[in-house]
Amino acid sequence: LQRSVTDTRRYFTARACGVTHVFKVGGAQAVAAMAYGTERVPKVHKIFGPGNPWVTAAKLVVAMDPDGAAYDMPAGPSEVLVIADHAAHPEFVAADLLAQAEHSVDAQVLLVTNARELGQAVSHEVERQLARLTRSQIIQAALAGSRLIVVDSLETALDVANEYAPEHLIIETERPREWLPRVRHAGSI
Repeated sequence: LQRSVTDTRRYFTARACGVTHVFKVGGAQAVAAMAYGTERVPKVHKIFGPGNPWVTAAKLVVAMDPDGAAYDMPAGPSEVLVIADHAAHPEFVAADLLAQAEHSVDAQVLLVTNARELGQAVSHEVERQLARLTRSQIIQAALAGSRLIVVDSLETALDVANEYAPEHLIIETERPREWLPRVRHAGSI
């Protein structure tokens, strides 16, 4: 699906950056279309963005071809580490974990909490929400490698997060901004 950026206000930022067209495409076939061009998709110089193992492999292949396109970086498994305390809402924490787990079977999701009761509530909420999701097989495979870590304090939770250095770090605590200065290693917060 091609859209002219001038068609809608939704693309204000794209227009401000000089983008003229947006293509809604995905998968390894989209990488090939962008790397070499088609009747509808023009050839690009560089391909950006995450993807599953097939997309990552396609990006590597076209980057090695002199007629292909450069790429940003090979993407690894999607991962999230959530730090939560007694004030967190179990349904929100569960949704955050499931949102990453649905990416692929090798996605990694971790909950680090100083509130054992919250951890139990999140576990139950994950099961409840999982029953309604269409990608449940992928999610269940990813959850097989997930972890719930109960620590003695939020200070220790931050130490765990800094040691793990997650792609995505979510802080769902009573006063989350107070912990930001202690974050040393995370892709996004």
